[in-house]
Amino acid sequence: MNSNLKTVGIAVLSSIATIGGFRMLGFGGNDVIFNEASKPSLARLANYDGPAGVPGDFTYAAELTTPSVVHIKAKSIRAVSQQRSIFDDFFGGDSPFGQFGQPRSQQQESSGSGVIITNDGFIATNNHVVEGATELEVVTADHKSYTAKIVGTDPSTDIAVIKVEGTKLPAITFANSDNVRVGEWVLAVGNPFNLESTVTAGIVSAKGRSIGILSEKQQQQMYRRYGEDGRQRTSDAIESFIQTDAAVNPGNSGGALVNLKGELIGINTAIASPNGAYAGYAFAVPSEIVKKVTADIVKYGNVQRGYLGINLVELDSKKAEELKTKTDEGIYVADVVENGAAKAAGIQKGDVIVKVDGIETKSGPKLQEMIGRKRPGESTKVTVNRNGSLKEYEVTLRNRDGGKDIVKNTVVSENKLFEQLGIELSELSSSEKQRMGIQNGVIVKKIYEGDIADYTQMREGFVIMKVGDKRINSANDFKAAIKAAKENEEEGVMICGTYQSSSRTTCYGISLE
Repeated sequence: MNSNLKTVGIAVLSSIATIGGFRMLGFGGNDVIFNEASKPSLARLANYDGPAGVPGDFTYAAELTTPSVVHIKAKSIRAVSQQRSIFDDFFGGDSPFGQFGQPRSQQQESSGSGVIITNDGFIATNNHVVEGATELEVVTADHKSYTAKIVGTDPSTDIAVIKVEGTKLPAITFANSDNVRVGEWVLAVGNPFNLESTVTAGIVSAKGRSIGILSEKQQQQMYRRYGEDGRQRTSDAIESFIQTDAAVNPGNSGGALVNLKGELIGINTAIASPNGAYAGYAFAVPSEIVKKVTADIVKYGNVQRGYLGINLVELDSKKAEELKTKTDEGIYVADVVENGAAKAAGIQKGDVIVKVDGIETKSGPKLQEMIGRKRPGESTKVTVNRNGSLKEYEVTLRNRDGGKDIVKNTVVSENKLFEQLGIELSELSSSEKQRMGIQNGVIVKKIYEGDIADYTQMREGFVIMKVGDKRINSANDFKAAIKAAKENEEEGVMICGTYQSSSRTTCYGISLE
């Protein structure tokens, strides 16, 4: 297929707009109320009566927003190696210190930001802020500390939801990110470099920006998991960032990007930098995507993904001439997927998508963003240019399997939990154990990028001999030990063993959260 083609398996996340408030289906089936602006955002200062675009007083938005932005401190268990204990040689497997001596864990701490989105303690942040965390502490602007639990995550948008137990918390007000204008003044609020409640100002530099950071990560994970077949799999990452020149640094991730009325227009997520620090531009997930993703996570435990079902080419004058289209702006439909939503609605190969729900879609990221607000089974109006004539189609979006059903999150089974660890095991023969000088163990044949084991320093070829205090001699032993630790509500467990080329014991801490 032409290298210009990009397969759109577009993840869908719907937006439900209301006057004065945003209602969404909430945790445990109850409704949760989000604050939402009752008027469109203004591209001017909230408390300044002078001409639009003239800098003035930023204090109104800063004072209104700062209490809603929290500092997130994340702890995770990382790999620790230790020498074989003298007691192991003396006592053998019956050592009072365990077969390998007393294992140690090493904790790593990181920090980021989050935004309180409901009065009862739901907080939006970035997936990469909480990824792999075994313990989360949330510190509010008034220096109150809470223990937080992860409700759910969505790597495709880099959004996560965590929960603290609290009431009457200062939830932020959502603006409609569609109303954001390039050149509009904005504030970034967060905790860069552990500097709590920091506010910086800038303007919106661009909208609908894709920088490839999320899709590239997904492609790398799929390559690691599926090999060369992974290169043919389509990323469902949604990148339609709001670009700003407000200073954003490490620690700002998950924090608020707000307009000068103090309303949330995005979650700060990434920076463009040659050295990891602010170098001029930062990128935020638009609030309309944030609302949909968090709504799905709170209600279902996962994000409902639907698909338009097309292969696309983003048009410019050169591609329009090459493809002989009647317009040089829009999304060229290079192909429609069998059993897909677009084909079922009547959209054809060669059509050019110019609008979704009445909003112009001249770029692939913008199309992803618009479709990204819908769930499977929901409808969207798609306007296409077909040989110079405009036609409008009502498209009922479908899931990846071609159905229209919502897929609810289910209880994690033993196999599912094992799958989430991201390791492939192979059992050892008696001769292999004898050659290695061990009596029991299973070998790690593969570690999948992005899964739990990938956040340790474990390498392929590691021989697992113990999980906690349980000896491991088969893959079933390993699964049973992990399942037992999970059922005992343990946050993590130590996995100990050795490498074939080493005589010392190595232990890794694995999160079970």
